[in-house]
Amino acid sequence: MKFSCEKYLLQSAIAVASRAAASKSPIQALEGLLLQAEGNLKITGYDLKEGIYTSIPADVAESGTIVISARFLGEMIRKLPDGIVSFTVDDGNGVNVKCGRSEFSFMGMSSEEYPEMPGVEGLNTLRLPEKTLRSMIDQTIFAVAASDVRPIYTGTLFEKTGSELTLVSVDGYRLAKRCETLQDGEGQDCSFVVPGAALSDIERICEDRDDLVSIAVGAKHISFTIGDTVVISRRLEGEFLNYRKSIPENFRFTVKVDRSEFISVIDRVALIISERNSSPIHMFFNDGSIDCACSTPLGRAEDACSCEGSGEGLQIGFNDRYMMDALKAAGVDELFICLNTASSPCVIRAADGSESFTYMILPVRLRAGD
Repeated sequence: MKFSCEKYLLQSAIAVASRAAASKSPIQALEGLLLQAEGNLKITGYDLKEGIYTSIPADVAESGTIVISARFLGEMIRKLPDGIVSFTVDDGNGVNVKCGRSEFSFMGMSSEEYPEMPGVEGLNTLRLPEKTLRSMIDQTIFAVAASDVRPIYTGTLFEKTGSELTLVSVDGYRLAKRCETLQDGEGQDCSFVVPGAALSDIERICEDRDDLVSIAVGAKHISFTIGDTVVISRRLEGEFLNYRKSIPENFRFTVKVDRSEFISVIDRVALIISERNSSPIHMFFNDGSIDCACSTPLGRAEDACSCEGSGEGLQIGFNDRYMMDALKAAGVDELFICLNTASSPCVIRAADGSESFTYMILPVRLRAGD
């Protein structure tokens, strides 16, 4: 095996594929990257749950395959000088790497030890722009459950109905929903759940451009083709929350707020909250203002955010981080805060009437003396 390629392209491809390489595995090859040189250079990372492979132009003198530790390969290429990197692999898996006056010689692993990634039958295919998919993931992934007590909630629901694609994440305390109309509305209606870890990688790979991402939906796996990169992930199995029945449709109170001002107020009041000193923020929805207050062993903080409308003095407690995550992800200047009672969910929507996103947050039950 013998090839050469530009260091910058190689470094970028290694960084992408390494996202799926196992950090620690009883199968040592899974801690490595599979390099395949034939026409171009294909680099693959796979941890049995998620696989990523990407291709870059390379001058291939002799085709072949080799597995190299992902961590070592990434560090080595990063520290090489800029220029053309040359790889030579002998029949005993000995690897020689040269770039400028730098040279490394080390042992690789046989590609026969590398597990084969699953194929995706592609029972259905969805297409949407990279920047749209990245935005949809960014606006929902924060609500994916961190705990695997209910594994289905460690992923995001993709639901295609007609020409509309909806992404929903829920962790038991909050819900994030994002909708988008597909330019290519063909294909059957379908729904599937993608693990949050895979979506984090996909979000980082997607760029702010209109190039289409192709999503192939198989019976057990999903593949995302993003330019020269393909991400393959298993589907999460289980019954996902019926989000349509969970989001209230009618509200007693609706107030309009400036998102930036509301974020600043919560950020200041939350300064006295820490892991050791946790406490909900009390929000009083008055006429023309939302008065915020919080008390912890560190002290007390108060501030107020102007608003349009009134909650008639309704007092509700919220986890500051849950509220901040939703406000930061909203991405519009003005928001509607929709309320019913101190114990019912709060719903956040765009004040311009757009239905592209909906966030729901469960309140914290306030105790006497809080």
